[in-house]
Amino acid sequence: MTRIDATSAPERAVTEVPPDSGTALSHGLKQRHLSMIALGGVIGAGLFVGSGAGIAAAGPGIVLAYAVSGLLVMLVMRMLGEMAAANPASGSFSVHAEKAIGPWAGFTAGWVFWIELCVAIAVEALGAAAIMVQWFPATSSWMWVLLFMALFCGMNLAAVGNFGEFEFWFATLKVAAIGIFLVLGILAICGLLPGTSAPGASNLTGQGGFLPNGTDGLVAGLLASVFAYGGLETVTIAAAESEHPVKGVAKAVRTAMWRIALFYVGSMLVVVTLIPWTDKSILGGPYVAVLEHLDIPAAGQIMNVIVLIALLSAMNANIYGASRMAHSLVERGEGPRFLGKVTGGVPRRTVVASSAFGFVAVLLSYKWPDTVFKWLLYMTGAAVLVVWAFIAVTQLMMRHRLEREQPERLVVRMWWFPVLTVVALLGILFILGLMLREKDTAVQLYATAALTVALALVGYVRQRLAAARRS
Repeated sequence: MTRIDATSAPERAVTEVPPDSGTALSHGLKQRHLSMIALGGVIGAGLFVGSGAGIAAAGPGIVLAYAVSGLLVMLVMRMLGEMAAANPASGSFSVHAEKAIGPWAGFTAGWVFWIELCVAIAVEALGAAAIMVQWFPATSSWMWVLLFMALFCGMNLAAVGNFGEFEFWFATLKVAAIGIFLVLGILAICGLLPGTSAPGASNLTGQGGFLPNGTDGLVAGLLASVFAYGGLETVTIAAAESEHPVKGVAKAVRTAMWRIALFYVGSMLVVVTLIPWTDKSILGGPYVAVLEHLDIPAAGQIMNVIVLIALLSAMNANIYGASRMAHSLVERGEGPRFLGKVTGGVPRRTVVASSAFGFVAVLLSYKWPDTVFKWLLYMTGAAVLVVWAFIAVTQLMMRHRLEREQPERLVVRMWWFPVLTVVALLGILFILGLMLREKDTAVQLYATAALTVALALVGYVRQRLAAARRS
């Protein structure tokens, strides 16, 4: 893939359509909103519950798996922050890919991301409904799904400041929960918590050692940890609607990275130090298992509340992210024009369209759970890695152009460019290769690849037709 200079056809194609400057959208997000969106956006139910499967596969080596995937995430976030600070846009990496690689790339990356978020909305709504049915057995899950979908669709139809405020408090609660967990865990590890004794390294080195299942277990843990980090892109989408986009995204990216690493890697270290990785209760949720081990009253219900908050937060953020990405694509001529209207600074039609797609996915889960809905999940199984690959390639190409034409826009710089960008891209390709080792993840990879290729072909045909019309 060769670098495109400033006068090439793809670049002209971008500038001849309405630019994705975000001027039609409001700027109601504050710096505190951005900071917490950056921090809370990657703290989801995948960490609170899904990490149990990773621990069961990798044992104490899950700490290494999260550290490695966390480094990759930090590199991707830094690349994304560099591009977003240089050119804040509601379409984020889709806009950057369109300018650097060509319209087909922006089209593909944008719609892959949109579909990924809409399917995630459905999964989160179903997960939240399941918790509510546990608490209220006389109710049905569809009632809660309908309530949550209507609530967060309505939330996103209002001013963007409302989304920011809700996400701020959601993220604050999640961060506080992990913070308290880490404090309790460290006290217990040191033997300072009443009724506990310091476990030392017995759980880290016993039960088969640090890597009890060898490299195969580490690979399984690595795959589980990578997908737990999904959601980091939302902050660069939200930056376009903040009071000070450039300053806001730069600060949010810088402050969020080390905290994310601390929360993920730190909490995994606490879990595998305090209780044996072979403990079956970990599969039900490692956080609950630790709290019950420490005899914290009502530990299960406390974590159910936290998981519910994480799911609702993700729903809120994904409806927002999907609607803004769809709006950006429509604004650039890459989607249905009728969805492009902005009212009161909010792209309400894309909010409704994104919520509707998510709700249809929920209905498919009820009607065809093992066929249509299952394949929807498969198609988005590796979508986050596809998006990260686009981000890496785009940043590799855009950085040279920015240094040559607009060096003053490089407020945030990728470390050791281009070495670490190439390392990140190779890491992404390596993880995609690892997915081929397991039957379930291989099917997901093939399905996601089929979706990506189909969108790329549509985008390329559209690009050629647009070029033919101009000539």
